[in-house]
Amino acid sequence: MIQLTEQAIEKAKNLMVSNNKAGCGLRIGISGGGCSGLSYKMDFEEKPGEGDRVFEMGGLKIFVDPKAYLYLNNITIDFHSDMMSSGFTFNNPNAKTTCGCGTSFSV
Repeated sequence: MIQLTEQAIEKAKNLMVSNNKAGCGLRIGISGGGCSGLSYKMDFEEKPGEGDRVFEMGGLKIFVDPKAYLYLNNITIDFHSDMMSSGFTFNNPNAKTTCGCGTSFSV
């Protein structure tokens, strides 16, 4: 299961509207690279790909391909904003190590 907090759901929805992607889903995935080996990525897509796991939370559709799901199962994604910074944060119980900025990990 993939979890997004209410703050992450609302921020994703707001980004969809401001980027003219209303009605799309949020693709959550990984790619090779980053300080720790794998990086998180998120993008908007109109529909899921073949074999994708599809979730819905708070009216937001979430797409995850099967390979990425192996690394992202049970992840919680949050959004924070304060005087110093703002962004999505990833709490991934599958990660053995993460980089200082929290956007890459290794398993």
